[in-house]
Amino acid sequence: MIQFEDFGNLNAFRLLEKYQNKYCMFNDDMQGTAAVVLAGLYSALRITGGELSAQRILFLGAGEAAIGIGNLVSSAMVKEGLSAEEARRNCWFVDSRGLVVGNRTDLPEHKRPYAHDYPFHKDLLSAVETVKPTAIIGVSGQPNTFTPAVLTAISRINERPIVFALSNPTSKAECTAEEAYRYTDKRAIFASGSPFSTVAIDGQTLCRGRRITPIFSPVSD
Repeated sequence: MIQFEDFGNLNAFRLLEKYQNKYCMFNDDMQGTAAVVLAGLYSALRITGGELSAQRILFLGAGEAAIGIGNLVSSAMVKEGLSAEEARRNCWFVDSRGLVVGNRTDLPEHKRPYAHDYPFHKDLLSAVETVKPTAIIGVSGQPNTFTPAVLTAISRINERPIVFALSNPTSKAECTAEEAYRYTDKRAIFASGSPFSTVAIDGQTLCRGRRITPIFSPVSD
């Protein structure tokens, strides 16, 4: 098996596509991260109920990790009966310039399958308000981007919002565990790629702090 990571967007997508049907290839940033996140989504759905194919997922970040997750999640949705196009329509991306949509002329090849026919929105909050995702997944490497306003918005849309702040180390997490619970009225289903302390709000322990293994290293989108 040939395992590689940190090749950068320009090479990672190209090399995997070129050789994946010739050799046993594995890109940890794209495929390893995706496998863990898909498992996390299935676990979250055991709490919320419903099928993966009925979810609308908004990613903050559109680099190797984010697109890799989107590709695997889409393929899992296809196994539940959606067409590939329908599955991709359930995955939305916000990159450093804004929502990935079809009328943008600055998109590299790996983002285009997820460029929907939809109005452009420049920031994450407006994207959440209009796309109305059931889950937000942070793979941006940009700290504090799941703001109180963003968390409040997704909790207004969903009874049990799924919030995955996956960037590591802890200083780069999109939000903390405490913020995720506090600004969703303790209703978030939270996962992270960084360790956080025990969170207790109003006398209720919502998660117990422990060290976990980061599941990806942030890369540029």
